[in-house]
Amino acid sequence: MIESIPHTLSTQGWWIVSRSSAIVAFVLVTASVFLGLTMASKPVRKPNFAKTMRALHEQTALAALVAIGIHVLAVLADPWLKPGVAGVAIPFVLSLNRFWNGIGVIAAYMAFLLGLSFYLRQRIGARLWRQAHRATIAVYVLGLFHALGAGSDTGSLLFLAFAGVTAIPIAILFVYRLGAARRSSERQRLAARARRRAPLADTAYDTA
Repeated sequence: MIESIPHTLSTQGWWIVSRSSAIVAFVLVTASVFLGLTMASKPVRKPNFAKTMRALHEQTALAALVAIGIHVLAVLADPWLKPGVAGVAIPFVLSLNRFWNGIGVIAAYMAFLLGLSFYLRQRIGARLWRQAHRATIAVYVLGLFHALGAGSDTGSLLFLAFAGVTAIPIAILFVYRLGAARRSSERQRLAARARRRAPLADTAYDTA
């Protein structure tokens, strides 16, 4: 019995780390996306509230990246799965749950690129960064599908309840954000049209 304990830890230890880090990563990504969409909807127009939300959003995003990194390393070290570097680095190479693990790899790449782009926003420009940052919702969606398709806890009522309860407000906030962005774009287009017409109106007045 005592001799079997190290054997169990060596064969299942990495799987346990992979499983737990994946759950933590998904919870943190969910929280980060929810906070980001909440900030975008601007429910409370107070500087202190916005500052607090921004700090929480940044911290949960960074913590999610750490959890994702641990998850990838644990999968790579798993002595039973043996995915190899290509299995965790190239989408759809791992034969086990090929599609679901493939979109998980894509989600991980997107998470790191979008998360770290926060520190490069001055170089790439605020407008371009905001447009790219909107793709963060794709990280959440791909991560959700990856968890449901390849996760060990997909049948857990607790996990399903968490995924369902959090997906609803995120979907509502995302739709609201799309509508707000469309309205803002329309206002800018109308304002630009008004500015173009203003000189013509002044010229006609002067001529008269």
